[in-house]
Amino acid sequence: MTTGTVERSPRATLATLRRDPRDLWPEHASKLYDFLVGLYGEDDPLPTLAASWIAHQRSANTQKSYARGFRVFEEFAREHGAHPMAVKFGLADTFRLYLETTPTWVRVKGGRRGQMVRTGKPYSEASRANALSAASSFFTYLDKVSEKGVKNPFDAVQRPYIDPDYSPTPGYTEQEWTTLVVTARDHHRAAAYRKRAYALLLVLYTCCLRIDSLLGARVEDLGYDKGHRVLHLEKMKGGGRKKKPIPPVAWDALQDYLDGRETGWLFCTASGNQLDEPAVWRLLRSLAKRAGLPLRGPHGTKGDAITHALAKPDARPDKVQRWADHKDSRTTQRYNRRKELLDDSPGYGIGADVAGALEHGTI
Repeated sequence: MTTGTVERSPRATLATLRRDPRDLWPEHASKLYDFLVGLYGEDDPLPTLAASWIAHQRSANTQKSYARGFRVFEEFAREHGAHPMAVKFGLADTFRLYLETTPTWVRVKGGRRGQMVRTGKPYSEASRANALSAASSFFTYLDKVSEKGVKNPFDAVQRPYIDPDYSPTPGYTEQEWTTLVVTARDHHRAAAYRKRAYALLLVLYTCCLRIDSLLGARVEDLGYDKGHRVLHLEKMKGGGRKKKPIPPVAWDALQDYLDGRETGWLFCTASGNQLDEPAVWRLLRSLAKRAGLPLRGPHGTKGDAITHALAKPDARPDKVQRWADHKDSRTTQRYNRRKELLDDSPGYGIGADVAGALEHGTI
């Protein structure tokens, strides 16, 4: 397989430098590099260019998302006998169709560790859009770094339509959130686990955080500013920085959990390692099951917080927007519309009329 896109090896160029800049690559760039080197070898330009492209993204969340989507594209190209950097429009458009019909990888229950099989549902619209966006972004990057330019084969590929007002994640009411928090505080395994679960939920919800931002925080990031207890976040979505005020109820729970600890990951395992997203998924699903609530992961928490904040009688959409770290007010208002689409459904009115007629025997 030939690449047909790069005039000289980026690895050869890096070898002339006094220090290897790859040592500074973020986690997801390094992981993608190692994965691709295992398939293509160090002499192929793909591992270095793909990893450099991931490192070029501003936020850790985008790096992770694009690296995941690129792996799907790379596997597709390899299965069709094409080098990912040599893909043209015909195959790129076929990739779109492939995503619509191909079963996804799922773990084999009872199988050996890491055993996977393609028996899952086809990729969701969001996953398809991510994979296509990742592949397109990669070729846009190649065009920027190539001396002769590279035509992006995904420019003319249609993307799935994503309804901004729809979310497959079930939303919780404020009462349901209270039930979940009480369950975490009073009914979860050993005391240490209860304290961690209780503090994590309160900080995640009351500070309107993305789960990756919270898990990337350290105890040293806690501070005090103008009468407020704050959490300094260095890598928000888009690469910015933010000071998030921590409400007293969340601060008290956090201090009870930390129990005097002054260093390390803010939320960590018993051995002190960084708590990861799969662990939080398992935690929330376990709590939801115990509380009798719909099962869900941590990514809907921010949406719930925004929805509940906007529902307050004295809500200021501009303040909620800043609290949610949204650059565009339309993003914040989408959470309002998602709620209104359910609460204001005319179906409730006509359903009540039918129920009344049935009760009184007029139907």
